[in-house]
Amino acid sequence: MLSILIEKYEDKHFPIGPSDPIEAIKFRMEQQGLTPRDLEAYIGSSGRVSEVLNRKRKLSLRMIKNLHEGLRIPYESLMSQAA
Repeated sequence: MLSILIEKYEDKHFPIGPSDPIEAIKFRMEQQGLTPRDLEAYIGSSGRVSEVLNRKRKLSLRMIKNLHEGLRIPYESLMSQAA
């Protein structure tokens, strides 16, 4: 009973918003020692990778699918920005 009350209190007073897709990608890059060039296989040209990482271009559904399958980034982490 106490744990339910604590959970409801935390949900009300400390909500956790949706994750940021670009931060999820950068986190995975850091974990795996990847460079932006390594993302070209999942996102496209180096220019497109740069635009995505600099938030000038939104992720397409194809990019999301490729990042999920290739780098195992959860769909939930990538979907909040889909075009």
